[in-house]
Amino acid sequence: MADSPIHTTSYRVIYGDTDAAGVVYYANYLKYFEIGRTELMRDWVMSYKEIEKLDIILPVSECYTRFKAPAHYDDLLTIETEVAEVKKYSCRFNYRIYRKEEAGPRPLLLVKGYTVNASINREGKLVQLPQEIHSKLAGFGKN
Repeated sequence: MADSPIHTTSYRVIYGDTDAAGVVYYANYLKYFEIGRTELMRDWVMSYKEIEKLDIILPVSECYTRFKAPAHYDDLLTIETEVAEVKKYSCRFNYRIYRKEEAGPRPLLLVKGYTVNASINREGKLVQLPQEIHSKLAGFGKN
């Protein structure tokens, strides 16, 4: 994730994110990816609310998650998000989620992964990313 600018967001794990074993339930990491992506878009491009006013929706069409270590209730996580690729009809975001370790100088990598988000209209038809969104995302991506 070093070729493109990295957007950073913090999130504190709530009790409802954990399972009976006391660790973050695996599906919640996709929610954390969404938090990172949403904040990147808000800060660097435009909010999803503004995107929807353009009659565009950006649903996840593909995702991958690699689990390295568990997160627990009340952990303060750092979500790193980067624009990995921008195409005419989709964009890909890479993610890394870390937890600062008290015992060490470096944060611990918990999860890494990516999502591909398609550009569709309200009828569910694939449409080109609007030029204004495409050009802003492309400015941060590897392409």
